[in-house]
Amino acid sequence: MAIAVVISIVIVCALISIGFAFGLIKWLFSKDEGTEKMKEISSFIQEGAWGYLRQQYKVVAIFFTVMFAILLFMAFKGLLVIFVPFAFLTGGFWSALCGWIGMFVATRSNARTTFAAKSSLNQGLKTALGAGTVMGLMVVGLGLLDLAVWFVILKWWYSFNPLPAGFDEFTAITSTMLCFGMGASSYALFARVGGGIYTKAADVGADLVGKVEAGIPEDDPRNPAVIADLVGDNVGDVAGMGADLYESYVDSIVATMALAATAGLGLRGVSLPMIIAASGVIASIIGFFMVRTKSEKQRDLINALRRGVFSAAVLIVLGSAVIINFFLGPQYWGVWWSIVCGLLAGVLLGVSTEYFTSASFPPAKKLSTSALTGPATVIISGMSLGMLSTVIPVILICSAVFFSFFFSGGFANYGMGLYGIGIAAVGLLSTLGITLASDAYGPVADNAGGVAEMSDLSKDVRNRTDQLDMLGNTTAATGKGFAIGSAALTALALIVAFKERVDILGKPLVLSLLDIRLILGLFLGGLMPFIFCALTLRAVGQAAEFIVQEVRRQFREIVGLLEGKAKADYTTCVTITTQAAQKKMIAPALLAIIAPIAVGILLGAEAVAGLLVGSLISGFVLAVMMANSGGAWDNAKKYIEEGNYGGKGSDAHKAAVVGDTVGDPFKDTAGPSLNILLKLMSMVAITFTQFIITYSIVK
Repeated sequence: MAIAVVISIVIVCALISIGFAFGLIKWLFSKDEGTEKMKEISSFIQEGAWGYLRQQYKVVAIFFTVMFAILLFMAFKGLLVIFVPFAFLTGGFWSALCGWIGMFVATRSNARTTFAAKSSLNQGLKTALGAGTVMGLMVVGLGLLDLAVWFVILKWWYSFNPLPAGFDEFTAITSTMLCFGMGASSYALFARVGGGIYTKAADVGADLVGKVEAGIPEDDPRNPAVIADLVGDNVGDVAGMGADLYESYVDSIVATMALAATAGLGLRGVSLPMIIAASGVIASIIGFFMVRTKSEKQRDLINALRRGVFSAAVLIVLGSAVIINFFLGPQYWGVWWSIVCGLLAGVLLGVSTEYFTSASFPPAKKLSTSALTGPATVIISGMSLGMLSTVIPVILICSAVFFSFFFSGGFANYGMGLYGIGIAAVGLLSTLGITLASDAYGPVADNAGGVAEMSDLSKDVRNRTDQLDMLGNTTAATGKGFAIGSAALTALALIVAFKERVDILGKPLVLSLLDIRLILGLFLGGLMPFIFCALTLRAVGQAAEFIVQEVRRQFREIVGLLEGKAKADYTTCVTITTQAAQKKMIAPALLAIIAPIAVGILLGAEAVAGLLVGSLISGFVLAVMMANSGGAWDNAKKYIEEGNYGGKGSDAHKAAVVGDTVGDPFKDTAGPSLNILLKLMSMVAITFTQFIITYSIVK
């Protein structure tokens, strides 16, 4: 198949994705925002979100300017292809744009979701899901469009210019495109870490003083931190999650393209990941239309969303069979099974996460009973639950890696086996349009509940928004499991791509467990996620201290605030969390950039490989444990709030709130950020490979 036809298919699907997203925006913005009070509260959230993003963009702009200058200097020194600095910029730009669009739509859909819930639960569900789908389809559409454009540019360039030494046409193209992912990963880390610090500092501060000390309900307008909390849901789980999965999406595609080039599969093998991803656009749009419900039962709501995700997955299974048969031929039928392995792993990861975190199942229910004996037993039980919950995800990822390697013929052709692992990651992420939609839906539903509470709407409306919010907690937990699983497969493909890049550049990388450099790298890599989590958790704790002090001050100094006779100063809390998040996110981000380069210079490429493998193993398990502990603590608290074990205001409820405040930074700051750490370190290693080989002390 001609390259023009392949690229045309990818670009058309990308434009369909973007066009459908804009159609959803028009449909959403045609809906009523409700009363003037609802509009006012929504405007507070919008102003806080944009204030945060403006500050974040200033910090990120400085970082990208410095990195662009460094990469450009390296290009002039012959250590990089001249396109790499510009690919780095575009990767960061498109990732930031996805977050901006997602935030713009989400913060303008909360009041609309609340008003829609006055009509029916189904209307509220469709409105919130529509806002989330805009995020999902924009990530997919812009990611595919950028990849297609870069592929065309590089293909044209190398048609008229000499190839780099040791590279053929497709390895030259894909190795440059891999560096595009470094820009996406860099921005994603800033967005995820900064957003995570912001949202959890506000949430913890609001809960500890509002719920525990003052005994007022969640989202109560008397709480000065309530707007910062609602803003945080968007900056963490819309902009942050969108940037996270955007870089997973593009990283998995370009890594698999690079593995195809190394395996000698030519144009058809290189373009297959883009075509599979493009078919996921159509599957995700069809999945969106499959989501509807007439019932107000929580289980029926979950099934409605699952119907959309599972329908898209089935369509990918069927469609990819046709695509592979046409692109690679029946002799490569095992590649289709690799895609099935990836999709199946993603679905089962979501099921596993839901089992351990949802209050509908025994683990979280049993955790809620531990609140009867105080906060200490809640913490101990939640930690134990999280540790135990890592067993199934690890087995699932190991199975996906083994069987995707086996089915693609890895034991006969090692290169094809590695390609199978990469294509499994692409399969896992192919339904990202609808999968991310079900995750980004959560903050919109959560904000809708806050708008309902602060606007004094009827109990029926608040009950419906609570139903939507509870569903959002479940989809957020399963979304984190999906993101962690995709990060593991993508990071593994990137590690292989790093080794192949070192080999191509003339220094064959022989990895032996008897090599002291590899062993040292493994130890350092295993350490990295723990240092990273320590920095992010400490940042949340310190920022939360500022919020606690400010909320206490306002309760103490603003006469009549707790009686509802005076208005809280929301702006000060928003400003405090914004400034704290921006300052505290820098150290973790720099750690991910500096570590691979420093290890490479001091110990060589073998140690870098060990660093990447060690961080993948410990980081994956730690991320699962933190995400599931946090999700279980959250839902155990909500289970008590439903009236179990004394309900709201009881000693058990106060103990559960303490557990939830510990779990919040676990599941929304440190845990999810680890996904990006694993991929960004691999991307940095790939981009700086020539630099490491040239200037390493150990040859």
